[in-house]
Amino acid sequence: MRLLARREHAVAEVCQKLAQRGFDAERTKHYVALFQQEGLLSDARYAEAYARSRVARGYGPLYIKHALSAKEVAVEDATAALQSFDDWAGLALQVRARRFGNELPEDFKSRAKQMRFLQQRGFSHDHIRHAMAEDD
Repeated sequence: MRLLARREHAVAEVCQKLAQRGFDAERTKHYVALFQQEGLLSDARYAEAYARSRVARGYGPLYIKHALSAKEVAVEDATAALQSFDDWAGLALQVRARRFGNELPEDFKSRAKQMRFLQQRGFSHDHIRHAMAEDD
């Protein structure tokens, strides 16, 4: 119960933490099922909280989706969490401006550096193009 009191957890995370603390597989299954039944543990809720947290830090949808799949969250839950935020291009623009300033780069090297940064943050090509003002 102490695990669930601090923050949301994915089901796989709770299973892993219980196993590390010496719980056998049968007991872990029992407690996880009990927590899910009582509404204390939910992958959908975890995905929403995780997505909100990463969006606030300036990460894009590809990064968030990959991180959620690494936590063994179902694709449907990850997709639903990402659909709650719809202005990814605007977020990419804000992240670029926060990191590099409002001025657009003039030379190819600076432009490539900024585009790589946004790509590593998990933004798609269309979001990056918008942030670099290629569409305008």
